[in-house]
Amino acid sequence: MDKFRVLIAEDEALVAMGLAAMVENLGHEVVGKARNGKEAITLAGRILPDLIITDIKMPGMDGLTALETILAKRGVPVIVLTAYSDTKLIQEADELGVAAYLAKPVSETALKPAIALAVSRYQQLQLLKEEVGSLKDALEDRKMVERAKGIIMEKQKLSEGEAFRFLQKHSSKRNMKMAELSRMIINASELF
Repeated sequence: MDKFRVLIAEDEALVAMGLAAMVENLGHEVVGKARNGKEAITLAGRILPDLIITDIKMPGMDGLTALETILAKRGVPVIVLTAYSDTKLIQEADELGVAAYLAKPVSETALKPAIALAVSRYQQLQLLKEEVGSLKDALEDRKMVERAKGIIMEKQKLSEGEAFRFLQKHSSKRNMKMAELSRMIINASELF
């Protein structure tokens, strides 16, 4: 298992110390401890942890509210700890992308797989986001090529196949992707 830099957000000092000891026993490094949500936001922005372990109920700003702010700025795997098994809290944590939800008191044997699963789930989610982004880009490129083909067909009085070959030939000549050339053609046609 990799060594992770961990931020712990827990308002109970003894619980925080116990968590820190467990995290370090598992071979990870505790790089910050926060006593409330505002401190967690500040520390997360400053130390950029690899993993956040946070309590839900803390004074001032709760853990879920803090996570919403933290995760809006930078994605990171999260484990939520709580003494509450409220269905609404579980749903809110899930909607934020929390990877694991552990009930207190937490044992080292429960924490170890939770860390591994939280990091794994986060990495899988990041890969899916990248794939979705790539698919969206490919679809957008395809739309551009189709629009450009239509413009070429109309202006040059070419068939669809001829217009496609025209795009291929000229993008190759200019050493650019067909989508780039298509954008240029669309932008130029919009001027007239």
